[in-house]
Amino acid sequence: MSSESAPASNFIRTLIQDDLAEGRHDHVVTRFPPEPNGYLHIGHAKSIVVNFGMAEQFGGDCTLRFDDTNPEKESQEYIEAIKRDVTWLGYEWKGPVRYASDYFERLYEYAEELIRGGHAYVCSLDPETAAQYRGTLTQAGTDSPYRDRSVEENLDLFRSMRAGEFAEGEHVLRAKIDMASPNMNMRDPILYRIRYLTHHQTGDKWCIYPMYDFTHPLSDAEEGVTHSLCTLEFEDHRPLYDWVLEHVTPPCRPRQTEFARLNVNYTITSKRKLMRLVDEGHVDAWNDPRMPTLSGMRRRGFTPTSIRQFCDMVGVNKTGGTVDLGMLEHAIRDDLNRNAPRAMCVLRPVKLILTNYPEGQSETLTTAVHPQDESMGTREVTWTREMYIDAEDFVEVPPNKKWKRLSKGNAVRLRGGYVITCNDFVADDEGNVTEIHAEYDPATLGVNPEGYKPKGVIHWVSAETAVDLELRLYDRLFGVENPGTDKERDFVEDLNPDNLVVLTGCKGEANLASPRTDIPYQFEREGYFFYDPEASSEDRIVMNRTVTLRDSWAKISGQ
Repeated sequence: MSSESAPASNFIRTLIQDDLAEGRHDHVVTRFPPEPNGYLHIGHAKSIVVNFGMAEQFGGDCTLRFDDTNPEKESQEYIEAIKRDVTWLGYEWKGPVRYASDYFERLYEYAEELIRGGHAYVCSLDPETAAQYRGTLTQAGTDSPYRDRSVEENLDLFRSMRAGEFAEGEHVLRAKIDMASPNMNMRDPILYRIRYLTHHQTGDKWCIYPMYDFTHPLSDAEEGVTHSLCTLEFEDHRPLYDWVLEHVTPPCRPRQTEFARLNVNYTITSKRKLMRLVDEGHVDAWNDPRMPTLSGMRRRGFTPTSIRQFCDMVGVNKTGGTVDLGMLEHAIRDDLNRNAPRAMCVLRPVKLILTNYPEGQSETLTTAVHPQDESMGTREVTWTREMYIDAEDFVEVPPNKKWKRLSKGNAVRLRGGYVITCNDFVADDEGNVTEIHAEYDPATLGVNPEGYKPKGVIHWVSAETAVDLELRLYDRLFGVENPGTDKERDFVEDLNPDNLVVLTGCKGEANLASPRTDIPYQFEREGYFFYDPEASSEDRIVMNRTVTLRDSWAKISGQ
């Protein structure tokens, strides 16, 4: 994948440049290390762009490694979904997919090395007592009574843990650091615990599993990572990252650097909360188009280019904060405005009859696929006596002088076709317009005769060739700017009750009978819509609204 523009300067880029200039490294190696316990979301996109992007910018390599140290919550489903997402974003990892579990034997050897050096011990405190011994943020912890076990006893116990001779929770292996440290992560953290679970990669080979903070730096070292780039929540873990590498003999010493994670308003990126939305049926699945997951965004019609552009717009810095969701929507519109093919679709159809057009006659009109890009070619639409227009594009009496759509006695142009003038209409007993009668002017195809200026242009489709569509209008999943922050209420109470409106009986132009599956369409005057193969069937075409045409963020930001 090639960058769309020159990479922006940031502190990580400067750091890597300095490392190369000073000879600390001659080849950059980064990694993207997700835990396979859920689907990737928009926050992960920034980490993907940073890690793969930095390697790309410096001609280095980026590996994909699953930090699979907790078999209770991990699955092959998540692994395959993550691989799809990274590939979809346009990145290629170096070499085969890697797993922390690939290094379990080597990690075990590192653990024994720590024990032999007097830097780790087997602790037999029960979990509740161990938590009490740990202390608080304002009170130092207390040394475990098992802290001074001999090297021989620790080795014997640790090997017995591996052999499956103890119950879960009976023993753990802990680092011997400092129970009075102001950093809670350094108060003799657990390195290994006993878990009798089948692992998705190693099966039942292991009954002890290393903890993330022990596994991560050593996996980085085993892979020759030069720059371990992660988000700010790991900043307090960096002393432990460095401590582990300092007290064993790894093949290299990676450097951890943190950057601000991506937080977006009206959005939740907690895997636990996202899983709850799925489990409780608030959404259909992890890839529901309302979800902030990459798979959900892909199904909704977001493009890889737009997400990468959004991440570039956000930038890389040390300052946390929340980004306006409108910025992401702006990036999507910017990409789709340039690249999306156009089509016409009537969301709320009402019949339009051209009373002076011969019955049984039709003609083929040619219009552009994209009004500003001739290279995208043309498309054909059929002009017939009976049409559909949107019910909202007609009123009997204009509400004001700015009304530019159809009304009785006034004229409009049908997009790409002729000018029509409304003569009459039919309404039901409740006043709903059911049929509009108009005449077309055969001299107005592509031109406005002198002195003849219709006020507006509206979209339409032929009633004879129209394709029935089901359109799903998605809005923001949550109705409040910062969902889940009020501790007095359940975060699901913040869900937007109008996050999905389903419109059936919509009428699209004939070309939509076999819609494109690679990019959304711009339905003229209505927004961008993307074909949903999961919801569609042989006799049902479902299209998801990716985003509306209105770009509030661009207006506010001056873009």
